[in-house]
Amino acid sequence: MAPLLNTNLQAFNLTVSTLLKQPSHFLPNLTIPTFLELPEQIGQHLASSTSSTTSPPEQKPQRIPQIKALVLDKDNTLCPPHTTTIPKPYLDKLERLRTSPTSPFNINTNPDGVLIVSNTAGSRPDVQKYVDEARTLEEKLAYLRIRVFRVQAPATTGSTDGAGVGAGVKGRRKPFCGPDVLAWFRERGVINQPDEVVVVGDRLGTDTLMAAQMGSWSVWCKDGVTHSVTDQPGMDYRGFLAKVEIVLERYLRESRGVKARVPNGWE
Repeated sequence: MAPLLNTNLQAFNLTVSTLLKQPSHFLPNLTIPTFLELPEQIGQHLASSTSSTTSPPEQKPQRIPQIKALVLDKDNTLCPPHTTTIPKPYLDKLERLRTSPTSPFNINTNPDGVLIVSNTAGSRPDVQKYVDEARTLEEKLAYLRIRVFRVQAPATTGSTDGAGVGAGVKGRRKPFCGPDVLAWFRERGVINQPDEVVVVGDRLGTDTLMAAQMGSWSVWCKDGVTHSVTDQPGMDYRGFLAKVEIVLERYLRESRGVKARVPNGWE
């Protein structure tokens, strides 16, 4: 099997380039402490955050994004890192998003509206641990019909596989797999355009940056999976880079006055 692209080095280069040229792409459209605080009517909250970065409401009527697709990170967003353990409050939150009659991600009205996109589970077909993680997550979430995005090896071409990876350059992981994720939703009739997608995750350099590359919206889970819902009191799962991002985000926003970019047409 051909080796996957060296996305770690590529992601680092992209992050540095973005910070120098387009720092607004590094800032999320909405910040919440954890996935538990994700609003069901996410479009309305994105509209409120957008109104502060664009024209004043009295000059331009407020538009509300019509969000139809939810992209979820796994590590430190849904699960403690390197596990497939979804704490019960997080699982309950997923259930509400999939069963609430008013949710845009209701399983009956939008069965393919939620997709887990991870740089571990499903991201390396040549790493059995990541293959097993994707399968385990899908088994746990089968009753909610939540799939895990699979990255294919670069040598793989042709039609999509059973996991439904969209067309495009194979072997791309976050933040480069945005076009493939968009294709996944388009193939299933979930979306027509990128601004109907919101990406939720704990990392600015992967999740938020991928949303910017996609032309979609981003939600940053700043605290990740908190210790209060795990069996390890006092545990902070944020790694070194995640903590650096917290400082960097504050610097860009408060010291530099940088505003989060918005999808095309929402300026």
